[in-house]
Amino acid sequence: MLVRSARWLAAPVVAGLIAAAGLILINPVTDATAEQQGRSRPAARNVIFINGDGMAAAHREAARLFYAGLNGRLVMDQLPYSGQLTTSPDDPETAITDSAAGASAWATGVATYNGAISVDTDGNPLPTLGAQAKAAGKATGLVTTAQVTDASPAAFFSNAVDRAAQDDIARQYLERSKPDVILGGGEDWWLPAGTPGAYPDQPAEDPAEGSRSTKGNLINQAKAAGYQYVSTPRQLAAARPGKLLGLFANQEMFQQRVEGAGDIYSPVVSLSAMTKKALENLSADRDGFFLLIEEEAVDEFAHNNNARRTLQAMGELDKAVAVARAYAANHRDTLVVVTGDHETGGLAIEDVDAADESVDEDGPFPVHGTDFQFFVDWTTKSHTGQSVPVTAFGPGAERFTGQHPNTYVHEILQPLF
Repeated sequence: MLVRSARWLAAPVVAGLIAAAGLILINPVTDATAEQQGRSRPAARNVIFINGDGMAAAHREAARLFYAGLNGRLVMDQLPYSGQLTTSPDDPETAITDSAAGASAWATGVATYNGAISVDTDGNPLPTLGAQAKAAGKATGLVTTAQVTDASPAAFFSNAVDRAAQDDIARQYLERSKPDVILGGGEDWWLPAGTPGAYPDQPAEDPAEGSRSTKGNLINQAKAAGYQYVSTPRQLAAARPGKLLGLFANQEMFQQRVEGAGDIYSPVVSLSAMTKKALENLSADRDGFFLLIEEEAVDEFAHNNNARRTLQAMGELDKAVAVARAYAANHRDTLVVVTGDHETGGLAIEDVDAADESVDEDGPFPVHGTDFQFFVDWTTKSHTGQSVPVTAFGPGAERFTGQHPNTYVHEILQPLF
C-alpha cells in the first residue's frame, strides 16, 4: 500500500496533529453544553476565519477517514456548531463560483462576478471586513499558503475588478487596508522584474516564476512603513512583536501538479507555524483582532485530481485549525469559523470494487486504524456548485447553524467590527 508507506502518512491521526502542535483542547461538546445551560460567553472580541480553499463535505470526510478513522473526528469537525453555505456567484456567465467571488461574498456581504475582488457587479469597490476591522481599532492579519495577494486574502483587504492585479493588491495592503501581519507566498508580486528576492527567479521546479511587480519594490516600501520583513523559518521565529511581512515562496508555497509529476507540498514554513506567529503578534492588541487563515493547496491539488496531496493539505489545514481552536479555548472572547469557498474536483469517496472502478480515481487509501481502504473518485478538474460545510466555536458560533448563502458570513461578522 504505497500511501501508507510515505513518511508524511506515518502518524496521521488527530491526536497526533494536536500533540505535534503542542496543544491541549477542551472538549467542544462539553463547552457547547455549558453554553446551552446558560453559562454565558463574552462577546466576540477576536475573529479567526479559516478557509480550506476548495474544501467541501467530501474532502473533510476523506480526510477524516484517512487521519482519524471510522470513529474519529478532525479538529475542524469537533467545533460544536455546524451548518452549510451555498456558493453561487452573481455572474452572467455561470452559476459556479471562483475563489474571488466566493471570498468577496464573505468579505462584503454582496454576491459578485467571478474574478472580482470585493467590487459589485458594476465594478464599484465595497467595504471589506479586513478594512472595517482595522478602522474599528482591531489588529488584522492574513496567513495563507497561496500568494498573500491571491483571491481569498485579497477580498478581505483590497478591491479590484480583476483578481490578476496582485501587485496592485499588495500596494493596497501597504497604503490602504494595512494588515498588521501578512504571511504566505507570492514574493514575485512585491518585486520588479529583474529584481529577485530571497527566492530566485526561474527556479528549476517552476521556471515560469519570477519577479513581476509593476508598482515598484513593495518590500522596500513595506520596510519603510514599519514592517519587519522575513523570508525564512528562523527569521519568522525571531520576529519581534509588531507589523510583520513574511513571504516564503515566489508564488504558492507548493507545486500543484498531478500526482507524481513534480507535485510538491513542503512549505518553507507550515501553515500552523504561520498561524501561531500571527496569533502571537495580533493578540497584543487590546482591542482584539481579525485573522484570515487559508490553506490553498486543497483547491490546487484537487484541480489536478491529486488525492494524495489533497489529503496532505487537509492534514496541514487541520493542524492550523487545532492551533486556532487551542487559542480560542484559552481566550473565550474568540470566535473561530472554518469553511470553504467552494468545492473543487467533484470529489467522491468510493469503496474498493474492481467491478466498479472509474477512470479518474486515486487510491487505495487506508481508513486509519482499520483494514479498510477507499478510493477517491474525481468528476471534474474544475469547481462545482456544491454547498460547503461551516463549523464554528466561540461567541456567536451558534448562528452558523442551518443553511445560508455565503454572504451570511458577512452578516454575522460585520457587526463585530
